[in-house]
Amino acid sequence: MPLPVSVVLMPDAPVAEVVELAVLAEQLGLARCWVYDEGLVTRDVYVALTAIASRTDRISLGPGITNPFVRHPGATAAAIASLDELSGGRAFLGLGTGGGLTLGPLGIKPRQPLATVAETMQTLRRLFAGERVDHDGLNFSFADAHLDYARPDIEIILAGRGPKVTALAGADADGFLLSYVHKDLLGPHARALRAACGARPFHISYSTMIATTEAQLEEARAALTFRLVDSPTRVKQLVGITDSDVAKIRSALAEGGPRHAAKHIDPEWVSQFVISGTVGECAAEIAELLKTNDIDEFLLAVLEVDGGAALIERAAAMFTDST
Repeated sequence: MPLPVSVVLMPDAPVAEVVELAVLAEQLGLARCWVYDEGLVTRDVYVALTAIASRTDRISLGPGITNPFVRHPGATAAAIASLDELSGGRAFLGLGTGGGLTLGPLGIKPRQPLATVAETMQTLRRLFAGERVDHDGLNFSFADAHLDYARPDIEIILAGRGPKVTALAGADADGFLLSYVHKDLLGPHARALRAACGARPFHISYSTMIATTEAQLEEARAALTFRLVDSPTRVKQLVGITDSDVAKIRSALAEGGPRHAAKHIDPEWVSQFVISGTVGECAAEIAELLKTNDIDEFLLAVLEVDGGAALIERAAAMFTDST
């Protein structure tokens, strides 16, 4: 059986190097391999996923996450169905509204993002089922569109941070990705999702970084920059982030990216979102968070290819030792 841990890879290096990390993840028994879709910031998500599919046999594959603004949902449907066909039925779709790191460099300002994600999920399900789709939407349209090579039950997993997207996922999606959620809010989010989905199967993933060294804590500070500025107001209030803090972080992101902006992230904020401590302490905390909050898997965020193999090996060892 696969371990209750998966990996999400940032394709920040040549695709061939990203593929090697995915191959390692499969060899170590990880359940899924997600690949970030960050537009111009990284290598293309579907090129990376296709290359991974050609080198693996078991691990599930999908974007983590894509959005309906960079690509027309019809193009996404064709890409996912093609990946599923190539991989022998291993594809899933991670879907969300997209964040500033992805949309900003493309000059995209999303209009009615939640409603657009709902439309995307509904129309993709119809395309996957082989229906002909006519749709005049908020940000995209279909005119007698048809896809005749998709698997009808391709899994759609939503991601987001607010109660509205949580409610949408519980009602219509196959799962939800809780990414960099404040630890105090994991339980309420998970309970709301379970209540909304009822008795039907529903997969909940929890993703954040594991930091056991000072260098990894600094990486976590950088990773939180663009996530915190996109967080709901109630999360910012819980953490104690002011409008002035947000303005400083956004300005620094525009000037030099996440590493440059990390200096504006208070180290105390990091512990509220990231698993940190010794290897044993991290393993115990993850196991407790999954068990207490009824979460199905931990999704390890690998934000750089350099050092990624060691992170994946360490995470696999944590779960192997605890099972």
